[in-house]
Amino acid sequence: MSNRNSPERAAKAQRQEHGSSPRVEDPRAARILITGMSGTGKSTVLTQLAERGHHTVDTDYDGWVLSDGKWDEARMARLLASARAVVVSGTVENQGRFYDRFDAVVLLSAPVEVLIDRVMRRSNNPYGRSASDQAAIRRHVAEIEPLLRAGADLELDARLPVEALVAVVEELLRSPEIRPG
Repeated sequence: MSNRNSPERAAKAQRQEHGSSPRVEDPRAARILITGMSGTGKSTVLTQLAERGHHTVDTDYDGWVLSDGKWDEARMARLLASARAVVVSGTVENQGRFYDRFDAVVLLSAPVEVLIDRVMRRSNNPYGRSASDQAAIRRHVAEIEPLLRAGADLELDARLPVEALVAVVEELLRSPEIRPG
């Protein structure tokens, strides 16, 4: 999907994984997964959260996704066992194995035409510009997004301003109990 090995991506991932500024600590902090189709703004939301001092991990970078397209399960398990407050983003086949370790799973969604427009306009990732990529996005929205929706605790309209999406995630980070019992 993307060039995961560029130096720029590695630097960005390290800043996001470790936080680009002092982390915001809250005794009620939570572990949040942000998921969704390509073009929903997952990385943009994470960048904003990292700039606000939150611990973020964008699994599109820095080796979180293995060659089979799945998360490195041992690495993800270590992260979730050690991080009291973290926002993770990604959409991979095995993410459901970790849902019980997140306090909330947030799905970002938007109409497929919005997603295609966004991926065609972005400059940091070539995925989505070709006709075959766009066909894959349409297929993923039809086939994969319903599965993500079924596992999500909250769905947010990715057409909302980034600041509004970030505010919702920050509120979730402060909420001691997010998932229904």
